[in-house]
Amino acid sequence: MPRELEVPAAIDLPVTATAGGIPGDNARTRPDHPMYLIRSGDGWTDVTAREFNDQVRAVAKGLVTRGVEAGAPVAILASTSYEWAVLDFALWSIGAFAVPIYDSSSAEQIEWILADSAATAVVVDTANAAERVGNGQAPPLWRFDEGLLAALREEGAHVEDAVIDQRLAAASPQDIATIVYTSGTTGRPRGCVLTHENLMFVVQTLVATTGPVVTTPGARTVMFLPTAHVLGRGAQVYCALGGMQVAHCPKPAQLPADMLTVRPTFLVGVPRIFEKIFNAAQQKAHAQGKGRIFERAAKVAMEYGRATHAQGPSLRLRAEHFLFSRLVYSRIHAAAGGQLRFAITGGASLGERLGSFFAGIGMTVMEGYGLTETTASGTFNRADNSRIGTVGQPMPGTAVRIADDGEVWLRGPHVMARYHNNPAATAAAIDSDGWFHTGDVGALDMDGFLQITGRQKEIIVTSGGKNVAPAVLQDRMQAHNLIGPTMVVGEGRPFIGALLTLEPDALAAWAVANKKSGRTVAELRDDPDLHAEIQAAVDDANAAVSRAESIRSWRLLDADFTETSGHLTPTQKLKREVVVKDFAIEIDALYSS
Repeated sequence: MPRELEVPAAIDLPVTATAGGIPGDNARTRPDHPMYLIRSGDGWTDVTAREFNDQVRAVAKGLVTRGVEAGAPVAILASTSYEWAVLDFALWSIGAFAVPIYDSSSAEQIEWILADSAATAVVVDTANAAERVGNGQAPPLWRFDEGLLAALREEGAHVEDAVIDQRLAAASPQDIATIVYTSGTTGRPRGCVLTHENLMFVVQTLVATTGPVVTTPGARTVMFLPTAHVLGRGAQVYCALGGMQVAHCPKPAQLPADMLTVRPTFLVGVPRIFEKIFNAAQQKAHAQGKGRIFERAAKVAMEYGRATHAQGPSLRLRAEHFLFSRLVYSRIHAAAGGQLRFAITGGASLGERLGSFFAGIGMTVMEGYGLTETTASGTFNRADNSRIGTVGQPMPGTAVRIADDGEVWLRGPHVMARYHNNPAATAAAIDSDGWFHTGDVGALDMDGFLQITGRQKEIIVTSGGKNVAPAVLQDRMQAHNLIGPTMVVGEGRPFIGALLTLEPDALAAWAVANKKSGRTVAELRDDPDLHAEIQAAVDDANAAVSRAESIRSWRLLDADFTETSGHLTPTQKLKREVVVKDFAIEIDALYSS
């Protein structure tokens, strides 16, 4: 197996532009092109490239009037929205930048990020967010929901265009584009300093290598990921550069309805979203008494997806696939708006089965891998060259190395400049040759496709000395429609165990289909049929590992692992240390017998 792979660049290097120039470039080259969709009553209204650029410049003038200097950080604590996009580009156009803060952040986290970043102002979108910012030492508070953008346009009406032009011309690719704070799976978040060169290299390379996905006339998406996250932020700039029209969805619960009205051709999301699409279709089929048909259709889709990436589907498989395309797959496409063909996912593992399923029904999910420190990119599966079950090959212009201990290292123009105010952490993460040490464990196959097997800090060592990567087991179990976020445990213990949660909606649907009187975990905890269903999912996960790595004992929790409960990050990653602390009694109970 190769230990290192570098891929030639797909764009001219070095990068010479900044993100702030994108709206103006679009206004000059495609002024009437619809770039955004904004809500208008029950529908949507187009915003052209010219209109967007005019709004960005007007807001930028207001920022100048309020004294925002080049290089100034402005914090934004708000849901994903069109206003967020306008302000982001307005800040870039005057040489300033945004410091995003997750909407779910606690008051203590907000206070620390504001202080660490030295934010000169903080923008919020709700009264609740304003309360969490507090007064104390916080910078000036500006509010989207109190007409911030309109106020900035009015305040800046007297500022000459030349002022914005001069600010933009003075901006450099080496300037800070943003400081994005890590989501904190392993302690206090660190501020990753990403430059315009980092950001523009990534989005220019993606536009160059994904081609029709973003540039085809009519291409559009619903942006629902938090813009506080580097993946959502990068996706926004990717769409702006490529010309894809964007509608914003501030609440994930609103996504299904928005997809029906926007009819996106493309989606960016974390694997959990694609799990929910599959699970919702499965639940609906079972509730309508068509569960057996769906399960057969899902199996055929997975086989078809695998076959199209191998020797090709057989005549039998083609015939079955044609039948289920009419009976089942078309309904899934319709629920997604009927036009969705491409998606990018990252942040966690999609899993081979889900990847094969979506490929089999005609949705190309381009799974990738990256971190905040690498501007959300590192490797990805291109639509025209993908390998299901991997996170793809190195991004053009970058390199991947597998260290002697299995750690994945990344190098290239996408690697951050530094950790903000933390030179010791920077030196520990980026070596003298420019390699960023990710902390993830993986392997390259013979063709240079990367597979991530876990985090170094999450590798479980049993009392017998067996090293176990929990992600493999967790991903397999969570592919079952009933099972929610799951955590595999066993550090220093004689065998591997698991804490399981269930999806409330899926459990209720299962209970109805199986004629159970209860609907919740508390009511069904001792139900033998439910136990058999869960054990089947555990057995399926165990089939992927050796006996020494298999789950011997599991415990069903009444609680859910959620972002609100503090057990998941905003990108749906488990905070293992928090779960271990909060469920210490339940973990001990796994081994009490």
